[in-house]
Amino acid sequence: MLTYPEIDPIIFSIGFVKVRWYGLMYVIGFVAAWVLARKRAHNSWSPITPQQVDDLIFYSMLGVIIGGRVGYVFVYGWEYLLDDPLYLFKITEGGMSFHGGLVGVMLAMWLFGRSLGKGMWTMTDFVAPLVPLGLGFGRIGNFVNDELWGKPTDVPWAFDRGGVGLHPSQLYEALLEGFVLFVIVWTFSARKRPHMAASGLFLLGYGVFRFIVEFYRVPDAHLGYQLLGWVTMGQILSAPMILLGAVLLYLAYGRRREEGVTA
Repeated sequence: MLTYPEIDPIIFSIGFVKVRWYGLMYVIGFVAAWVLARKRAHNSWSPITPQQVDDLIFYSMLGVIIGGRVGYVFVYGWEYLLDDPLYLFKITEGGMSFHGGLVGVMLAMWLFGRSLGKGMWTMTDFVAPLVPLGLGFGRIGNFVNDELWGKPTDVPWAFDRGGVGLHPSQLYEALLEGFVLFVIVWTFSARKRPHMAASGLFLLGYGVFRFIVEFYRVPDAHLGYQLLGWVTMGQILSAPMILLGAVLLYLAYGRRREEGVTA
């Protein structure tokens, strides 16, 4: 087994202000998205100009933070909310949901696109390649926080947690949903693609990777398995993403191909 490095989740403190690694990972993710968006916005087919990237990132940040927190509280932490109605606002206590953040970003892109006269899918096609790196850094933050460990295992790369080897499922997600998905979607979208194609590929890729990793994660204790003794809430929420991603790719490519054959 590997030895967990026991990293202090707090980088430094100044009075009551505490700078945490987890928060820093979010900052790194947004900075990376800003840099990549500026680069991509110079393409002739970009729906936004480089000058509009700042507004894009601002809307995205609101979508991630508000959607992620609301999604977590109402899907994973509703029992805490019943005990304390103000729990929704206690962000420093942790608790962010990717699926909630996804809905938040989609709504944010709808609002931002509306102000530019662009459709939501046009905006999400642009944003899709920017998201995975942030997801990857966020999962590294989970690893630093010593949370979201996987099931017991005897694989050589298991981490020793209290004498038991555990799957580093946060690192699996960082690799697959973060860096591998980034390479796939960024490379795919390096040239102009049909409307909704990049969005569909992101949804399909994330959904598949998350569904697979859930087999190695331990579900939240207060939720447990939702169906058949093995289906987790993460898999239930990821299944619609897989379906929607496949539908978007079909609309982007399949229908066009059929129309070409019949023409």
